[in-house]
Amino acid sequence: MASHSTIYMFPGLNPKDLQKAMKKMGIKQEEIEATEVIIKTTSKDLIIRNPKVTKVNMMGQESLQISGEIEESSGISEDDVKTVMEQAKVSEKDAKASLEKNKGDLAAAILDLKKDWYYYSSGITYI
Repeated sequence: MASHSTIYMFPGLNPKDLQKAMKKMGIKQEEIEATEVIIKTTSKDLIIRNPKVTKVNMMGQESLQISGEIEESSGISEDDVKTVMEQAKVSEKDAKASLEKNKGDLAAAILDLKKDWYYYSSGITYI
């Protein structure tokens, strides 16, 4: 049976005829039951909730078609935030800000916050 996305891509075409034509062209589709899809990029995560995922095999070349509710996330995990909070003794807001500033690098985020704390507590002003 053709997926809903395929049916909409070819309005007015009988799904059975479409399936036959796809089979003749060497195209196979398979619905994948997914609850969430996460795409990690270098700067953020894309989270697709309630996804509709179809795996398409066209002459040996596989691809995925994904649709759903898309959210963007900074890509920083709650565990990383907690670690920075505990190590640098700062608020969740400050820990997240430092992780974002340091592109998710835990050590750099902690050192950055401790450096700020050291300069603040010692009365040293830096620019």
